[in-house]
This record gives sequence, structure tokens and C-alpha cells, in this order.
Amino acid sequence: MADQKPQPVDPDISKNEAEAIETVEKPGPGTGTKRVDKAAEFLNQNERVVVSHEDNKRVLRKIDLVILPILLSVYCLQSLDKTTLSYASVFGIIEDANLNPNSDEYSWLGSIVYVAQLVMQPLVAVLLVKLPIGKFCGIMVLSWGIILCGMAGAKNFGGLMATRFLLGTFEAAVAPCFIAVVQMWYKRAEQTNRNAAWYAMLGVVNILGSLLTYGLGHIVSDKLHSYQIIFLFCGLLTVIVSIFVLIFMPDSPMEAKFLTHDEKLIAVERLRMNQMGVSSRVWKWDHVLEAFLDIKTWLWFSMLTAVSIPSGGISTFGPLIIQAFGFGKFATILFNMPFGLVQMIATLGGAWLATKYKKKSPILILLCIPPIIGIIIMMAVGRKKGDRAVLLVGYYLTSFYPGISPLIYSWSGQNTGGDTKRKVTTSILFVGASAGNIIGPHLFKPAEKPRYSRGLRSNLALFCTIVVLVLLAISYIKILNRKHAAKRVQMGKSAVVVDFSMEKTAESEEVGEMNARVGDKAFDDITDLKNEDFIYLY
Repeated sequence: MADQKPQPVDPDISKNEAEAIETVEKPGPGTGTKRVDKAAEFLNQNERVVVSHEDNKRVLRKIDLVILPILLSVYCLQSLDKTTLSYASVFGIIEDANLNPNSDEYSWLGSIVYVAQLVMQPLVAVLLVKLPIGKFCGIMVLSWGIILCGMAGAKNFGGLMATRFLLGTFEAAVAPCFIAVVQMWYKRAEQTNRNAAWYAMLGVVNILGSLLTYGLGHIVSDKLHSYQIIFLFCGLLTVIVSIFVLIFMPDSPMEAKFLTHDEKLIAVERLRMNQMGVSSRVWKWDHVLEAFLDIKTWLWFSMLTAVSIPSGGISTFGPLIIQAFGFGKFATILFNMPFGLVQMIATLGGAWLATKYKKKSPILILLCIPPIIGIIIMMAVGRKKGDRAVLLVGYYLTSFYPGISPLIYSWSGQNTGGDTKRKVTTSILFVGASAGNIIGPHLFKPAEKPRYSRGLRSNLALFCTIVVLVLLAISYIKILNRKHAAKRVQMGKSAVVVDFSMEKTAESEEVGEMNARVGDKAFDDITDLKNEDFIYLY
């Protein structure tokens, strides 16, 4: 089976199969080389193919073996680089760098990374459309690794602020890049688990990072403080990994060296029913306008802002919150490890449930419940020695929140068509995430320990807000699906269509005759609101 080639379309192919792929050779109005997706140009130059279930599995396996390790390793490093500040706080960065514990200086060191990311997002959106995504990602990783090494030389608030701003500048592109990569390589049914896989590295970092910091923290040096050793080690590791990204990260399925020519055809053709395209390298202002006017964009923006405020606060102050329970610095690092394990379970488990039941909204609501309970516990329980176990349970329950963000990113990406619109929408979402992460650390102050009441109250209200926003999004998406169904009827199509992108290949083949014409606009690089065949998911 490994050497099986895609089957050319036979002259006697069934009508439904022929109609489903006929536009591979039919450009249609307005689909010149400057307007259609690059995938359409690639397919137009090659023989039409029908993707079998076996072909799909074989190519998907090759894609996973190359793309996923890159995403996982890079995001693991980015998460580690971001959390180095929280680990360094336990090992005395506030004292060693002469930070004022009664001011917002430490909070600003946590926020400044996201200020840079917020400022950079408009430029990132343009660059992701116009530049080769693999090379762009590799250069960003190399740059932030160099900056992190430079942070080891920062010995005061000003130096740390400057280097962390630069760190955020180069890290700004990584997560949007990864969302674009997943959309470029995977069917909608496959995207949620892949996005969750790289996002789950946050949990891995909280486990491995705690162990790593525990070891590095024991190094005694006359020339370097503990926080400088942590920064230098993580920075050098990032530089090494960036070399592998530059060598092995492809720019698109059409340019992937690890795929044969026939496998490239399969890799592109199997994405047809996503109705999202692959890559255009053309910036379209009408897509930009629609992204800003689309109500869905702002619902997801609000959700991400709401979850990122607690995320920013807890990621920066998490170890300090544990320390405020009455633990020493090394015990604090070790007790932060279960937090990472719960993060992984919540992120991967939430994605698995969303994929199994083909719905994200109920899972998002479900993931909000443990943090709400956990925060209530930490607010209600005292800070005596006998309360530590209960407080840790409350803290660990809040660690379900990382499972929320990747589901929102996947939900947004799977409901947005058009290359420029997708990347602009992702950029808008990351502005919300960055804004939330800027605000979050300022709701907590070292002077407010041990209870951190203001931060916990705010976080409780925000998780409740997310539930309300999800319910509003469900209602709006149902309205959009009804509008598209009515438009299909007006055009002489069936009102009810099967979403092939959420089905297995074998299942899709069984219902093919019901939806012969679905997919004829898949690579025209048009937006979801203008494509009546687009099916919205909730």
C-alpha cells in the first residue's frame, strides 16, 4: 500500500465524483492566477485524482511524522521561554534584578511580551499571507532564541523590559503561524486534535520546565544569578531547534520535499471539502473588511480576551500563588508539576471530545466549570498550614483553562474561509489574547499575597462571561447556516448538505451522491460568507 498511487479520473467515473472534482480544470470567472488559491493553480496543472481511504491515511501519516514534531517542539520551547520569568521569580529575580516588590515592575515584565505581540499582529497577518510560511517561522524561532540568550545579560528592570519586548516581537508570529499551518495541511475533522497537540505543550512545559528549573536552580555560580542561567540555557536550546525548523519545515503541501508528486496531489485534494483553500500569497482587502465586519470574529475575540486575562495572571503568578500557600521555593516548583499534567489532560481531552461529538461549544462550557470551582475554593479557604491540600486542589482545578484557547482557535479557523480573511481573523484573535495577557498580571500584585483576592475575583467573573459568549456564538452560527441553506435552495441546490470535511474518507464516499456539487468553490479563495456551500460548525 505504501507505493500505491492516486487513481486518475476514469472516463467512466460516476457523475457525482466527476462533478465533485470538475473544477480542478475549470478556473471559472475571476479565478486567474492572481485571484485563486495556490492549490487551484497546482491542481489545474496536473491530472485529476480521486483520493481513496487508503491514500488519505498514508499521506496523513507522512504529514503527521514531519509537521507535528516541528509544531510540538517549537511551541514547547516558546512556552518554556515565556514561563522562564515565573520560574525565575521563585529563584529571586525580584531581588537579584533590584525590582521593586511594591510596584508593578514584575507584573510589567510579564505583560511586556504581550504588548509586543499585540503591536506586531497586523504586520504578522500580512507576512503570513505574503511570505513562505516555513522559512518565516524558522527565522522567527532563531531570532527569539538569540534574544533569550541576551536576557541573561540583563541585570535590572530596564534591561529585562527591553529584552522581553524583543522576545515578544519575534514570538508574536509563532502561534498564528501554527494555526495557519494546521489549516493548510489538515481536514477540518483533523484540525482540533492537531491544534490541541501543540497547545498541550503548555502542560509539558509545566512538568518538564519545573524539573529543569529545579535542576538549574541548584547550580551555584559566582558570576551568574539563577535566573540568568535559566535564560541562557533555554535560549541556546531554542537556537539549536530553529536550525531544524529552517531545514525541515515546508512552505505548503505543494512544496513539501518529503512528499512525492502524487502524494502532493493527494495532500491538496483531500482538503477540498474544507472550503477554506490552502495558500494564496495574495493580500485581499475585501477579505480584511469582511473579517472586521463579521460578528463571529468579535465573539471569538471576546472569548479569547476573557480566557487570556486569567491565563496571563496565573502563568505569571502561579508559582507565587503556590508559594503563598506556605511552601518553600523548591517545593513550589515541584508542586507546580501536577498543574501541567492537568493542563495536558484538559487540552487533549477537550479536543478529543470535540472531535468525537463534532461540537466545540458544549466542550468549551464544560471546560469553564473546573476553573470556576477552583477559584471559589481558593477564595473561600484560609491560608493555614492545614488548608494547603485543599488550596492545591483548587489551584489544580483552575488548570483546566488552557484547554479553552485551542478550541476557540480551531472553532474560529474552521468557520472562516478565504486565505486573507483567515489570517486577519487569527491576527485579531491574537490581539485579544495579547491584550488579555497584558491585563492579567496586573490583577495580581506581590503585595497582595497570600490571598490575591482581586485577581481571583476577576478571573471568576471572566470564566462565567465565556459561558455566555459561547451561547451567543451558537445562536449566531445557527442563523448563518440557515441563511446559507436558503441561498442554496435559491440556486437550485439541496438545502441540506453533508459536511465532508468532518467525515472520514470512507464515510464521505458513502454519501457522495447527495453532495455532488459541494466543493466546486473550495480553492477559489472566497470567504465563508460568500460561499453558500460553506457549513458552519458549533
